[in-house]
Amino acid sequence: MKKMTLGQHFVELRRRILWVACVFVLALCAGWVVSPFLQAFLTKPLLDVWTEGALLYGGVTDGLMIRFSLSVLFSLFVTTPFAFWQVWAFVAPGLHKKEKDFVWPILICSPLLFLIGAAFAFYILFPFVFSFFIELNQSAPVPSVVLPMAKDYLSFTIGMLKIFGLAFQLPLILVLLNRIGVLSKSYAIKMRRYAIVFIVIVAAVLTPPDVVSQVLLALPMWLLFELSLLFMKSDDNV
Repeated sequence: MKKMTLGQHFVELRRRILWVACVFVLALCAGWVVSPFLQAFLTKPLLDVWTEGALLYGGVTDGLMIRFSLSVLFSLFVTTPFAFWQVWAFVAPGLHKKEKDFVWPILICSPLLFLIGAAFAFYILFPFVFSFFIELNQSAPVPSVVLPMAKDYLSFTIGMLKIFGLAFQLPLILVLLNRIGVLSKSYAIKMRRYAIVFIVIVAAVLTPPDVVSQVLLALPMWLLFELSLLFMKSDDNV
């Protein structure tokens, strides 16, 4: 393969950045169209456990800001895989076969684990959490009207999806550290009890203050930790 000069590399990089920017703008326009459906989808877990519920728009511009925020979120969701592919296409020609074989599984597993974590939060955690909060608010000792702010609800929901998506990256990080020689399998097994304590603390900090949501984050993280041990190389093979 013919080697490229430094100037040609910059031209190639600029071309790929422009492609990513174009895809982002197109996805942003598409996001503006689909944002009402995205908002309805994100609100469904709440309304499934609170059929008579409603969300409050506290300001005149709330509808505009929510729609724009969801458009940006949709655009990032669409553009990020394309951007990763452009980065890979830019650096892959300079990598050896062994390095390519090492990077490919990461590029595939990372977004897959993120989606699995987000789906776990959406379909399993949210029904428990929203049911708990609605029942708690409705059982207040004084007369009360439950009207969550639409912006606050979406911010909370999207934030939890991100937290679970990132938390499910744990096995990938541990296996990566093992393969590059930073973390041995025997040491990871030895530190298991401390890892479990750390996972419980992280779950308590990142989730709402109820035991159910904390357990629903800590339990899969612990299982993912155990799963990562199966994919680590033994000390004799490191």
